[in-house]
This record gives sequence, C-alpha cells and structure tokens, in this order.
Amino acid sequence: MTKDLARQRELQPMVLCEPCQGIQRNWRKAPGHAELVQRGNRKEDREEGTVTITRYVCDRCGTAWEYENDKNNQRAGWSVVGR
Repeated sequence: MTKDLARQRELQPMVLCEPCQGIQRNWRKAPGHAELVQRGNRKEDREEGTVTITRYVCDRCGTAWEYENDKNNQRAGWSVVGR
C-alpha cells in the first residue's frame, strides 16, 4: 500500500505555491521569495569560467529550486529541479 501512495504522488502534477509561481525563471538576478531555504551549493566549470549553483527548497510547497549565478549568461537564474 505504501508503494501505491508513493506512485500516486509521482504521477500527480507538481503544484507550485503562489510565491513560487511568481519567480521569474531563467533570468539572472531575478528574486526568489522569503520562504525559500538554502540547502547547499556547488561549483561547475563552464567554457567561460566557474559558476555557482545554489539549491533551495520552498518551505510552503516543497518545490526544489536551483539558482545558477553565471555572470556571462543573462539566461541563467532560477530553475525548478523537482520535489
């Protein structure tokens, strides 16, 4: 029965809370919201240099986010990575 419940959750579409819905994705320097909690960061090497990617989780809806801080790419920024 537990596996059935887990499978049902996987199949449900991800629902973002209102503050998460307001986050502008893929745009550097776009603000997050107050209920995002930082969960760590990592460095990745790119052609133009090293970028920092910081992981966040929303306390309200549980959505996992990553923020890519790449000064050479204006289209970097917020992206949803799951639950």
